[in-house]
Order: sequence, then C-alpha cells, then structure tokens
Amino acid sequence: MLGHCRSPEDRIGEQGLLKQLTCAMVERALNAGPAHHLGHEKRDPAGRSSGSSRNGATRKSINGKFGEAESAGPRDRNRTFEPWLVAKHQTRFTGFDDNILSMYARGVTTRETRGQLEEGSSVQLSPALIAEVTGAVLEEVTAWQNRPLEPLYPIVFLDALMMKMRHEGRVDNRAMYVAIGIDLDGRKDVLRLWTSAHEGAKFWLQMLTDLKNRGVKVVLIARVDGLKGFPQAQVPFCVVRLVRASLDYLGWKERKAVAGDLKADYRAATEPEAEQQLAHFAERWDARRLFKRRRSSESDLPGAAEAGCEVGL
Repeated sequence: MLGHCRSPEDRIGEQGLLKQLTCAMVERALNAGPAHHLGHEKRDPAGRSSGSSRNGATRKSINGKFGEAESAGPRDRNRTFEPWLVAKHQTRFTGFDDNILSMYARGVTTRETRGQLEEGSSVQLSPALIAEVTGAVLEEVTAWQNRPLEPLYPIVFLDALMMKMRHEGRVDNRAMYVAIGIDLDGRKDVLRLWTSAHEGAKFWLQMLTDLKNRGVKVVLIARVDGLKGFPQAQVPFCVVRLVRASLDYLGWKERKAVAGDLKADYRAATEPEAEQQLAHFAERWDARRLFKRRRSSESDLPGAAEAGCEVGL
C-alpha cells in the first residue's frame, strides 16, 4: 500500500498511511454503533428474539484529505440504524483529517481520543455511545501499536516530522516520530508512531527499545538525518548533498561540466573503480576544487563499506 511513496512525509501523508489508518478507524468506530443501537453484541443469543439484528454491511466510497477509499458501514435488518460517523448517503468525510495520526501514536490519552471522536461526529452522541466507541477505537489502536514485527529489516527509515496536532484542547506544532521498515520482500510498513512536544535525541532510545521488544533484532541500513541520537552509527553523507557542496566552489559556467565528471565517480559499482574515476577527475580539475570531494570520499565511503552499506543513487 505504501510502495508508491518516496519520503516519510508521503508515507504518512494523504495517499499513504493516512488513508490506511482512516479507513481502519472509521470501520472500527462504525461497527461499535449497532451494539449500542440494538442492545446486544454481534452473534449474541439475545438478539434472536429482539426483532432486529445485524444484517451485514454496505460498502461505499468516501473522499477526504486522504483521497478516495472504500469503507464498509454496518446495517440492521429493520434498517433503523443510522451510522453516526459517516451517514448513509454521505461521501465526503473530513472528521479525522487532522487527528488520525495522533490517535494512532503513543502519548495520546484516552480523554484526547474521546474528544477527537466527538469532534469527528456530525451528530450529538450520548455519553454511553461515545464511551463504547472510544473503547473499540482504543482496542484497534493498541493492537496496531503492539503488533509483532519481523526480526530483520534490510532498511529502516527513522525521522521526526513537525505536524500540527490537537493537544490538550488546542492545535500545536508537535514532533511525530516515524519508523518505517522495508522487509525482505520489499514491502514497506510503518513500524512505529509516537508524538512528542519536541524532537530530541533521547526520545529515539524509547523508539528503538520498543522496536526491539516487539521482535526486531537486526537492521542492516538505517536512514537517518543529522540528529545526534545515534552516536554509534556510521552515517555516510547523501551523495546528492556532497555534489551540491562540491559545486559551491565553482562558477556557474563550470558547474555542468564538473557535475558530469562527478557522476562517473559516484555511480561507480566498487570503491576501487570510484578511486580510479576520482583520479581521472583530478587530472582535469585542480586541487583546490577537488579538495572537498576527496576529503568526503576518504572519510565517508570507507566507513560505509565497513558498515555493509552501499552508497550510490
């Protein structure tokens, strides 16, 4: 589902995780309504003589910030149940646009979840119904947060994004910590979400400890930014940024030619080939312009090789 996304923002944004979590949340919240309306749970023997019972579900398309998605709304045999979150003929849904990610993230209280559900509803809810729906939603969220993970992930993306979230009755900028893993079959999955007031190095220890406790034993490559929360990690610099930094030493007329010569270097399949291409580069361009590129090559590429990483575009 997240295969078409290219960045952490995409994977949790409009066409990524936001759609997946919104659909799951809407269906779980809707399915909690019939029990309150009918007075008995699904498959409860008490419903046999009640005059009405569940009668499957109606699938419909809903549109929101997450795009278009399919949702299934429950129904009863007498057709007296009115869905409280997405009405029978409603196709536009914006109830959870700003809150869905924070509802799935750790650090959100039961009171906040209840308030977000009430805000997402278009009708007045009784205290009993909102309590029942909140319980069902929290069960869904807890199951997602605590699900077992794979023991090995070839690549894990770790990042913190600043997002506007409702917290303690007001909308603030908060840090959404995101861990996205790619498994051995190439599938992408959001492993963890956690919200905090600020981004900080110490918070990552809790994130990584949680991943370990849920079964993760080996991560071959971790994609991180410059945060100092990973002091033992060997982090090679992004090739694109190295090239841009190298071009800062040149005039505009020379940049295109130098960038073309650097391409043969950073696209080399092996380190010896890269060194050979770098020597050819040195023959054409003087030592002043080469200094920054050679320093980066000597300090970053060997470290990447020792860590088992492959650096390239």
